[in-house]
Amino acid sequence: MVAQHAVPAIYQFRDYALAGGLMSYGASVAELYQQVGIYVGRVLNGDKPGDMPVMLPAKFEMVINLKTAKALGFDIPPQLLAPADEVIE
Repeated sequence: MVAQHAVPAIYQFRDYALAGGLMSYGASVAELYQQVGIYVGRVLNGDKPGDMPVMLPAKFEMVINLKTAKALGFDIPPQLLAPADEVIE
């Protein structure tokens, strides 16, 4: 729907930017899986889930798709490109 109407959108997961979305900014899925593995290990070792603290993501990723930006007629400023974890050209 977004692509049909040439509307720029920011997505939560990097896969959307890889698939043609303008950009993504969100928690690193790889890190989230690692945290889940740690929690599962703790539960299997006898910890009670209700006693375990809630963990928040510590690593976030920003991916910018310059192909999509160009197709939409946008210039991405260098100040936004510099902190990006990945730039798709």
